[in-house]
Amino acid sequence: MTSKIIWIITAIILIIGISYLYQTVPNKSDIKMVTMIDNAGEAIGTIALSETKAGVLFNIDLKGLNPDGEHAIHIHEKGKCTPLSTFKDAGGHYNPMDNKHGMKHPEGQHAGDMPNLKPDSAGIIQVAFVNLHVTLDSGKSGVLDEDGSAIIIHAGADDHVSQPSGAAGNRIACGVIE
Repeated sequence: MTSKIIWIITAIILIIGISYLYQTVPNKSDIKMVTMIDNAGEAIGTIALSETKAGVLFNIDLKGLNPDGEHAIHIHEKGKCTPLSTFKDAGGHYNPMDNKHGMKHPEGQHAGDMPNLKPDSAGIIQVAFVNLHVTLDSGKSGVLDEDGSAIIIHAGADDHVSQPSGAAGNRIACGVIE
């Protein structure tokens, strides 16, 4: 009798788990693939973006970054990766709520602020995280608005407090979210 109850409970948990997984795995057509380029215009990898119930999932697969230290990563306000030498046309950090900069700032953070990336000894980054503050649409927090958005990687780490952008250094990689 006890083993029968355990089997029933296990079957129920399995059915619920598979149902939840089915609901959370995005369709391939719903995944936005962002090709990241360096200042020479060479591809250094991709970032796959997908909408989840919690926010936008970033699956990062990059190579060729300096392994000595961390690199800031932000969503910037315009979908432009020009000029190659600076990527300045991407504008400032994506900040639709007009918050202060920094994940450690007591008054909130820009929607485009994200955790620093730490490459391995070969300069490779393979990591995933969720940004709770953006969506993959054109709404108030949507990165697919009229002028689009870009993902920028900086030469140094973001201190997550300094205004207006975290003292992260030069822009060394860029990708347009489309």
